[in-house]
Amino acid sequence: MKPVVVGRASDPFGEPDMSTHFVTNTEFPFEAPQKGQLRFLLSFAIQAPSGHNTQPWLFRLNEDHVDLLADRTRALPVVDPYDRELAISCGAALDHLEVAARNYGRELSIEICPESADADLLARISMGNVVTDELSNDLFTAIPKRRTNRTQFEGKQIPDALVDRCEAIATDLGVELILIKDRIERLNVAELVAEADRVQFADHRFRRELASWVHSRRRSSQDGMSGDAFGMPDMLSPIGALVIRTFDMGKGIAAGDRKKIVDGSPMLAVFSTSNDDVRHWIAAGRALSRVLLTLAAAGATASYLNQPIEVESLRPQLRETVSCEGSPQLLLRFGYGTSLPPSVRRSVDEVLV
Repeated sequence: MKPVVVGRASDPFGEPDMSTHFVTNTEFPFEAPQKGQLRFLLSFAIQAPSGHNTQPWLFRLNEDHVDLLADRTRALPVVDPYDRELAISCGAALDHLEVAARNYGRELSIEICPESADADLLARISMGNVVTDELSNDLFTAIPKRRTNRTQFEGKQIPDALVDRCEAIATDLGVELILIKDRIERLNVAELVAEADRVQFADHRFRRELASWVHSRRRSSQDGMSGDAFGMPDMLSPIGALVIRTFDMGKGIAAGDRKKIVDGSPMLAVFSTSNDDVRHWIAAGRALSRVLLTLAAAGATASYLNQPIEVESLRPQLRETVSCEGSPQLLLRFGYGTSLPPSVRRSVDEVLV
C-alpha cells in the first residue's frame, strides 16, 4: 500500500495554510512507538469541522493510546447549551483521525465514552492492526480540500451515485441521512430556518456569542470565523463582529437563508440518530466527517443550517417536516460552489494536554 502525499500550501497573504500538513511517504513514523504515530495522525484530526470553528477538542497522549477530550472552554452555551454540537465536532475529529490512519494502512482501536471519572473523556484510541482494505485514499486527500461554503451554490445536481454512497456511509456508522431534493420540501425546511434565524438574532446573548467567534484570520488564536466566511474581506472582520453584536438582523438573515435554500441549494441533508445522547452525538460527528470528505473528494461542498435544531421549540417541527424517525442532529445543504480559503487551525501542540 502506498500512502498519499499531502503538500503544504500558502494562503493569499503568503502565510502558512494551517489546514494542510506536509506529509511524505517517509515522514509517517512507521517504526516509532504508538505515541509517536498517534501524535503524527493528530495533524489531520485537528482539521475537522466544528461549530463557529471553535475546535472544541483536546488530546491526551499516552504511551499506547490517545484520549479525545471535550474542551468545555470552547463551548457555545447559548446556541449549544447541552454541548451536543461540541460532541458532534469531536466525533468529526475522531473520524478524521481514523481516515488518516487507514491511509497509512493502520486500523484504530476506538472505545467511545470509556468508563472514567473524567466527564470530558469522549473516546480512547490506540493503534490497531495493519490493514490492506484501507479506506479510499480520496477521503484522505480531501481533508485539506474540504470547506464550509456559505455562498449560494450552483444549480448543478449531486449525482445519484454520490448520493447513494453518502447514505450508505452514514448508515454504516449508525446514522440516518435524510436527503431532500424536492423544491416544496426544501421550501418547508427553509421556512423553519428563517423562523429560527429570527428567534436567534432577537436574542442579544446569541448575537454576542456569535460575534465573539468572528475575527480576522490573522488573529493569533487561529480559531473562529473570518469575514470572508460571510462574504466580506477579512480585514472587515472586526466591523462584521460589531454589527452582529449590535443589531438584530434576523429578518434580513432569514430572507437571505430562505433564498439560499430555495434557489441555491440543490439538496438538503438531515443527519438523524436513534437516541439523543453523547454516544449518538459522536456517531453523528463521525458520519458528518465521512460524508463531507466524500463530497469534497467529488468536488462538492456543504454548509450548515442547524438553526431549527438549535432552537429547541423548532426541532420537533423539523423532525415532522422531513419525516425523521429519530432525533435530528444536523441540517446541511449540499451542492457545488466557488473556491474559498481554508479556515484557520490551531496547531497540534495547542490541543495537547
